[in-house]
Amino acid sequence: MSTDGNKKQFWKRNTAKVPGSIQHVYGAQHPPFDPLLHANLIKAGNKPQMTPGGKPKKATTFQEFESITSDAWDVGDDDDELLAMAAQNLNIEVVMETANQVIENHSKQQEKQRQDDADTSELEDREEEEAHEEEVEEQGEEGEESTPEVSFACEPSPLSDGRLVKSLSEAPIGSPKDASLHRQQSLPHRPTIPMVARIADQNTSGTPAMTEREASRLDKFKQVLAGPNTDLEELRKLSWSGIPRQVRPITWKLLSGYLPANTERRESTLQRKRQEYFGFIEQYYDSRNDEHHQDTYRQIFERILFIWAIRHPASGYVQGINDLVTPFFVVYVFEYIKEEVENFDVSSLQEAALRNIEADSFWCMSKLLDGIQDNYTFAQPGIQRKVKALEELVSRIDETVHVHMQQYEVEYLQFAFRWMNNLLMRELPLRCTIRLWDTYQAEPEGFSHFHLYVCAAFLVRWRKEILDERDFQGLMILLQNLPTMHWGNEEVSVLLAEAYRLKFAFADAPNHYKR
Repeated sequence: MSTDGNKKQFWKRNTAKVPGSIQHVYGAQHPPFDPLLHANLIKAGNKPQMTPGGKPKKATTFQEFESITSDAWDVGDDDDELLAMAAQNLNIEVVMETANQVIENHSKQQEKQRQDDADTSELEDREEEEAHEEEVEEQGEEGEESTPEVSFACEPSPLSDGRLVKSLSEAPIGSPKDASLHRQQSLPHRPTIPMVARIADQNTSGTPAMTEREASRLDKFKQVLAGPNTDLEELRKLSWSGIPRQVRPITWKLLSGYLPANTERRESTLQRKRQEYFGFIEQYYDSRNDEHHQDTYRQIFERILFIWAIRHPASGYVQGINDLVTPFFVVYVFEYIKEEVENFDVSSLQEAALRNIEADSFWCMSKLLDGIQDNYTFAQPGIQRKVKALEELVSRIDETVHVHMQQYEVEYLQFAFRWMNNLLMRELPLRCTIRLWDTYQAEPEGFSHFHLYVCAAFLVRWRKEILDERDFQGLMILLQNLPTMHWGNEEVSVLLAEAYRLKFAFADAPNHYKR
């Protein structure tokens, strides 16, 4: 029989992680504060702005609210902590030697680039002079027989070489400085996608004119919704390819299960659920009685999240849930306004409308979270299972990408945790998230099950960019700052089509992607 000492040694020897086991994820809950570790990491810039009266400044627009909202996914504090730890272990001589070598290599590349540019420019100048001389000779021969036509349609811009430059990616890069700027624009060092970035498109905001196809789809939605009992199956089929902005609020409420299919019962259900929500507010959250109270995005979201946490003690509030309120809130605001929500002062809405938006957002978010609540309980086991399934799926559908990330020691949990926790909201502009959620609402278990295949398709979508990166740092910067700022409905539709193909191939045969 072994002694207690041997038992201790045995457990010390077997502290390695068991493959496939659920590991605790710190950061989702609030870990104990260590003053020794965090003493040097407190920044003066993190303090809230104070008004002359001594109270924190309130955000009156959604854009201001987003800009001052601190989130766990802001990488600045993590970078400072990593640098602080790394500085203690690095040899200053090695650092300086490496830095000098990098600078020297960069200087050589710049000199070579300048020489190439000079040669190219000289050759182009010669060709232009020769072409100009030939043109002058031809005009001289023709004399006054023909009158030159003046055209403004194809007038080249200063940056173009006789062709139209549609975007920054097509503009010519003439110097290493321009190349560096172009690199920064296509791959930012920090996440720069605003939560409400360019919402306007044909499905999320009013556009001057609708195409014939869009008008036809809108008519089909109205026909389905006009009946005394809405056919939810037919509504799901129509919604899979996107929902027109005009009918999106009522469609989301129906597909999420917030409203009944029977038309006569909807109004009474809305009144009852809204009264129930504000009963919770009066019972648990009494700041509405504050004489200085004014509704802002921050306060509305705070109430929604607080009441949800009170009603779900098993999970409480977990960082990232706040993102899931945003699409519902924006969609339901569009029921009452015609302008863009990003610069809209929410306090200018009538109180009744604001109360309706807040209550509807709360109940629809609650319906969503009911299906993925294990993502937000202690240690977030739901997310860990999904990340593991994503790794297995990618290893089957694109082994080259999987092996490439293994080669440079990139763990799926390091980038895909956020994809699962925030449902890709930090990777896509909000207009794309709303379009994505149209399909999630229409798809059975869209947020809990179909999202896995969307993440797999999303990762493989960047196959070329991933394989071009040859080190851990480059891969992590790419995967945490994917260039989707200019995505629209077309890109999201292609992503969803690929995800559906993967689901069709693997969902009913899970052993296909298990080794």
